[in-house]
Amino acid sequence: MSNSNDPQALVAEAEAAGEALTRVRAEIGKAVFGQERVIELVLSAVLAGGHVLLVGAPGLAKTRLVEATARVLGLDWGRVQFTPDLMPADILGSEVLDQDESGRRHFRFVKGPIFTQLLMADEINRASPRTQSALLQAMQEHHVTIGGAAYDVPMPFHVLATQNPIEHEGAYPLPEAQLDRFLLQVDVPYPDAEIERKILIETTGLGDQQPQAVLNAETLIRLQRLVRAMPVGEKVLASILELVRSARPGSSHDPRVNQHVAWGPGPRAGQALMLAVRARALLRGRLAPAVDDVAALARPALVHRMSLSFGARAEGLDIDTLVDELAERAA
Repeated sequence: MSNSNDPQALVAEAEAAGEALTRVRAEIGKAVFGQERVIELVLSAVLAGGHVLLVGAPGLAKTRLVEATARVLGLDWGRVQFTPDLMPADILGSEVLDQDESGRRHFRFVKGPIFTQLLMADEINRASPRTQSALLQAMQEHHVTIGGAAYDVPMPFHVLATQNPIEHEGAYPLPEAQLDRFLLQVDVPYPDAEIERKILIETTGLGDQQPQAVLNAETLIRLQRLVRAMPVGEKVLASILELVRSARPGSSHDPRVNQHVAWGPGPRAGQALMLAVRARALLRGRLAPAVDDVAALARPALVHRMSLSFGARAEGLDIDTLVDELAERAA
């Protein structure tokens, strides 16, 4: 367990963690080609103890990424395909009437797929709001309540949800409260020509490289504690505060934000950045985050916590560009 009062022990632990995390990235890279930035962002969120929303078109290896991440981190994982007819009980589990040897009847709770360490919520925006909200309590409080009794989910617990940006028909946009529960939103881009060529060669032959486990659940929990023990400089803290407040209508000095942003990031966005910048620094072999980490994580931490007004979208204002400019100014 990391000791934040002993700088030498912290440095030694961070160095050992850096070596292990380099192997983690290399192993996941065997299964998912050319998505180094996506892998880094997913690992940053997991090390920070958070959940991830993966946004990308079908066929961009999002499921493969989740499976490889679970295997390399040594976690149990499960997948739920979200559909319009999916019910909360299909995720959480349900009580069934059971009978013991003496003939007495009682209710027994049968756990659903949420009781795993890494849950892939595939196409989360296709399920009804009622079913989406069933995830909410578990994501935030790490337990679910069925029939008045609370059941803890395994630790560590992470939700990696996918969302298809193209498919709007039959989709239910995630409510603000649910979006805010995701530490980062990660956009999965199309591969470039060279990477696509490698994908075609590597995935259509007889051999298929399987990533090997590098960590286990206990080691991951220790790394998550280490991330929280890492120091954050005053300059980085000031940059995070300036960025989050500048993206919020009413406290921003940017007239575009005050005029065109319908709702902005709350304090949870700052908390997400405080944890994610430390995790990114650790992944890159550094003991403390820099202002560059804030700029790199601004878009993944903020875009899903902001919404433009209808007028802004009509004028062609782009949320990604706006966040990038705010991050540049806060640096």
